[in-house]
Amino acid sequence: MNVHCLPAGPIPTNAYLLTEPALGQAILVDAPLGIWAKAGPLLKRDGCTLAGLWLTHGHWDHTQGAAEVVRQAGVPVSAHRADQALYETPELMRPLLGPGIVVEAVKVDHWLADGSKVAALGETVEVGHVPGHCAGSLRFYFPRAQAVFSGDALFRGSVGRTDLPGGDRGLLERSIRTRIYTLPDATTVYPGHGGPTTVGEEKENNPYVRG
Repeated sequence: MNVHCLPAGPIPTNAYLLTEPALGQAILVDAPLGIWAKAGPLLKRDGCTLAGLWLTHGHWDHTQGAAEVVRQAGVPVSAHRADQALYETPELMRPLLGPGIVVEAVKVDHWLADGSKVAALGETVEVGHVPGHCAGSLRFYFPRAQAVFSGDALFRGSVGRTDLPGGDRGLLERSIRTRIYTLPDATTVYPGHGGPTTVGEEKENNPYVRG
């Protein structure tokens, strides 16, 4: 599996295009503004067809390009139902948006829950609910690839902010400890902002949530 990290949007937000050329399939994790202009050429280069858009949570910087992806690729969208209002009525986030920022609603086709398992790119992906930064935050764990996509729950040396609506610091800490730190130490963590890290590195050194 190829992991293409594609920062995009007014706040540099990581989208991840995961391609498996041997199968001709791909998955896109998160959709900041302008992501299709970056993802489309890579799909052609790797000879893959996009099979789905997976959203880690409903905050605008991760969803601003989602509607365009759906229009261009005609793919189903998967997310957690706790963020349904943010996906369907993004104007709820208006107090958090800067001048000129527009977020288009997106229809979610598949609601994922904690413990859901999704077949994708030749393996079974394990879904975990990691609320605390956002009520509907998810992480996607690929056991064979030893990779987890954490959204804004866990970053390299940091954690997601909890001062936004739906944030809860204690809940986020529990989510990280029970849904991310329980993964193998060698697992690469691909966060919603910034560079990658590993589960072992964060358990040992993250100043906000120690293992």
